[in-house]
Order: sequence, then structure tokens, then C-alpha cells
Amino acid sequence: LTQPAVSKRVAKLEEQLGAKLVQRLGKKMILTAAGRTLLSHAEKLFVDIKSAEKAVKEISEGISGDLRLATSHHIGLHRLPSYLKHFADENPAVKLNLEFTDSEKSYDMVASGTVELAIVTLAPNAPAMFNEQSLWRDPLVFACAVDHPLAHLKTLSLHNLADHPCVLPGLDTYTGRIVKRLFEQHSLRLNASMATNYLETIKMLASVGFGWTVLPKTMLGDQLIELSVAEVNMSRSLGVVSLNQADLSKPAQRFIHTLQA
Repeated sequence: LTQPAVSKRVAKLEEQLGAKLVQRLGKKMILTAAGRTLLSHAEKLFVDIKSAEKAVKEISEGISGDLRLATSHHIGLHRLPSYLKHFADENPAVKLNLEFTDSEKSYDMVASGTVELAIVTLAPNAPAMFNEQSLWRDPLVFACAVDHPLAHLKTLSLHNLADHPCVLPGLDTYTGRIVKRLFEQHSLRLNASMATNYLETIKMLASVGFGWTVLPKTMLGDQLIELSVAEVNMSRSLGVVSLNQADLSKPAQRFIHTLQA
């Protein structure tokens, strides 16, 4: 633009706002107080405009590519379906590769680059190489079949549980470690009749009387009864894991946004 054109536009802007924006000092032009105020707002507006342009461009161009995820069977069945559907509907050009595995193995898959994200039970003390974002607090409860001897006791302690067989997740899993640590703190031994990492299988075994168990409260249903144990509250954190300081792909960024929203 030529200098006269700039002067004309500034004069028109001053007329619209009803305020003097610039003043001449010799051969220099400086901003007035009103001009400085407008400038600070204008700079923010330019940032918003660029952000809006980027958002619209991403929608119009779409996000494409592969997104490799790992998750546990429990989270995949009970937490993810609605998020997966929403993400697939909003991002049809993204090819989702979903692998079901143990939470512990998922960390290894993220570390090796086999998957970009893992939606799992978060590790109690994950190495610094991982970035963890907690999404859901998952209360854990003691439970047994409705006809189990423990079901008829009004007051329960860990000592009562230790006297009966139990069916638990493997004690090397994050959930199993929570239970193991709790009993160790009270100098009690677990009477584990069998162990499996599949919570649906544990629910079935407990419901037919193989022993008491620990499960997410959301899984109980009509086949199991919750056992109230004095002064015991257990929970685990479920969330998304990625490599710390990793340059995540656009599909991965969008999927995390979907989970957070």
C-alpha cells in the first residue's frame, strides 16, 4: 500500500471508532493511548483468526492416516465404544488399528513405537519416558456370588476375606498389585484359587462360586453382590499413555481431544 492509502484507511478507522489512533511528532507517527489499546486487541484478533483458519482448514481437508492404539479388554468393552464411534464418524479418513492386550504390555508397545497411544489402567509409578493423562477414576469393590458364605455377613474385614478362596487378576497386573499391596499392609496372605487377566472371566468364575473377587464397581450386575469391607476404599486410574515429548500425529491428537471432550 502507498502512504496516502494507509493514511486514508487509518482516518476511516478513526472515524468509525470516534477516537484519534495516531499522532505525528515531526516526521514520526506514534500511537495514542486509544491506538495502543486497539493494537493489543488487534493482535489477539489476528491470533484468533489464524486459529479459526486452521480449524476450518483441518475440517475441510480432513485428517487422514493410520492411528495405532492399544487398550485392555475391559476398557475396550466398557469405556471406549462411544468414543470410537464418535471419532470414526468425525474422521472417516483415519484408519484405526486397535489391539487388545494387557495394560502392562501396552506400555511396552508404546515404548517400542508399535502403537502411538494406549488407553489402559495407568501404572502406579510409570517411567519418565511416558506421558500419562488420567481420564476416568475406576472404583474397585470386593464382590462374591449371592449365595457365597461371605454374602451373609453384615460386617466384614480383610481377615474374613483371607479365610476364603479368591479369584483375582494376575498379581503382576496393576489391578492385582493394588489388592496384593492392601493385604500385605495388613500382614495377610491371599488365598488365590486361580487367576486370570480377563475381568469378564473373573466375573463369571466368581458368580458361580469359585471365590470372592475384586472388580470395577460398574461390572457387578445381578450375578454378584458387593461386599462392604470396613475402612477399605480401592480405585484405579484409567487413561491415555503416549511417549513423553513425542510429536504426536494429527489423528492421535484428535483422538486424545475426543477422549478429553
